[in-house]
Amino acid sequence: MLDIGVTKLLIIGGIALVVIGPERLPKVARMAGTLLGRAQRYVSDVKAEVNRSIEIEEINKMKAQFDDAARDIDRSVNDSMNQIGTGLDGSVDDGSSSGSSSSSIDPYLNGTGWEPPPPEYRHPGKKWRVKKGAMPQWYKQREGVRRHVQSGAARVQRHTPRRLG
Repeated sequence: MLDIGVTKLLIIGGIALVVIGPERLPKVARMAGTLLGRAQRYVSDVKAEVNRSIEIEEINKMKAQFDDAARDIDRSVNDSMNQIGTGLDGSVDDGSSSGSSSSSIDPYLNGTGWEPPPPEYRHPGKKWRVKKGAMPQWYKQREGVRRHVQSGAARVQRHTPRRLG
C-alpha cells in the first residue's frame, strides 16, 4: 500500500499540531481514526461480497456439471434398460410361441403392471410425547417430591399465610 514510516508519521503529526492546535488535535485524531475504521470495514465488506459472488458462481458451475453427469447416467441407464427390455420381449415372444403359459412368466414382465402391495404401517405403540421419570410416582408421593410444575404466583400464594378474619 503506502510506504509510510515512523519518521513520516512524526512529521505529519508535528504539522497537524501546528496547524490544528493542541486543543482540537485529539478530537480530529479521534474522528480520523473512526473514519479510517469505517473505510476498512467497508473495504472488507466489499471483498467479502466479491468472494461470495465468486463462490456462488463456482457452485453454480459445479451444479451444472453435476446435473449434466446425472443426465448422462440417466440416459445410459435408460438405454441399457430399453435394450434389456427389448431382449426380454424377444425371449417372451419366443417362449409363448413354443407353448408355455403366460402364468409362468414373472408378473412384472408380462405388462399387467402388477406390483406387490406395500407393507402395512404398524404403530410402534410408544407414547413419544410422554416423559417418563426415573423415580416412581409412589415414591414421589411418599417423600413429598413435587410432581407438577407451579408458576411463581401459584407458589407464592401457596406459601403465604392465610388471614383468619
